[in-house]
Amino acid sequence: MKALQYHTVGAPPEVVTVPDPEPGPGQVLLRVTAAGVCHSDIAVMSWSADQLPFPLPLTLGHEGVGTVAALGPGTEGVAVGDSVAVYGPWGCGTCFMCAQGKENYCLRAAELGIRPPGLGAPGAIAEYMIVDSPRHLVPLGDLDPVRAVPLTDAGLTPYHAIKRSLPKLVPGSTAVVIGTGGLGHVAIQLLRAMTAARVVALDVTEEKLALARTVGAHDTVLSDAAAAPTVRALTGGRGAEAVLDFVGAQPTVMAAGAMAAVEGDVTIVGLGGGTLPVGFGALPYEVSVTSPYWGTRAELIEVFDLARTGAVDVHVETYGLEEAPEAYERLHEGRIDGRAVILPNG
Repeated sequence: MKALQYHTVGAPPEVVTVPDPEPGPGQVLLRVTAAGVCHSDIAVMSWSADQLPFPLPLTLGHEGVGTVAALGPGTEGVAVGDSVAVYGPWGCGTCFMCAQGKENYCLRAAELGIRPPGLGAPGAIAEYMIVDSPRHLVPLGDLDPVRAVPLTDAGLTPYHAIKRSLPKLVPGSTAVVIGTGGLGHVAIQLLRAMTAARVVALDVTEEKLALARTVGAHDTVLSDAAAAPTVRALTGGRGAEAVLDFVGAQPTVMAAGAMAAVEGDVTIVGLGGGTLPVGFGALPYEVSVTSPYWGTRAELIEVFDLARTGAVDVHVETYGLEEAPEAYERLHEGRIDGRAVILPNG
């Protein structure tokens, strides 16, 4: 089969031919319908050889949907032909966190060498992929696979982040979204569907802010040195009850702290490497700062249910498997409008 693999540190990914995978005991073989392209992959490909926690080559793609093509010995819970989405943050299934359904915070994944597809295990940008357990599959139902596949990360991650702040996002409150790309433009829609908050979107170009307005942002602000004072002015000096930073670079993280309200939440989702000092006087009183990771399987089901209502519509650009390296190049250059989706068998 063909797959997009990251072969050499510092080199771009390439389409290669690899042996067709076969499911082992308890595993599921998927014929991939669609796979998402994410900035996290670019972050991984920017690491040095010493920083990589897994061996190369690596088949990329941690957002995947497909149809069940075969079952390994003893596999139950799904049937050949089922249309399913892959829940990406695999865990052991038995530790304290996994017992709560929080496999994204599995306590034993590192110890046991369990890694997400596309982030250590072979990923979804291939004609076929192996899923380690039917526990990590969610029925797709009537959802369009192409528009649904980004929801497995670009939908689930902001949904999980927003849920934490829901008690604060009451009428009269403000939520700020920094970075309106793949995750951010979905976060805007989720905030509009789930809260009564005023949604303010920040990004570096008017083109990106136009998308933010299209998907429901009440206000848009250029993400520059004046962003925090501008948000403070928009809120009458009060600041934002929730600031969700989908960039995570040092300038955006510092701006997030500067625009947070007393008792506000600053949630750093982006992998830009920025850090925010926390201590008495460093931030407004009782500001909470967190850096969540992905979300739970139950939350992915909730995101799909929300999508079925029409509340979330991911903007996608589609590419064939041979065009996947170009999709990553365009993403790196900031030229993707929403989310890039690869159709490995399209």
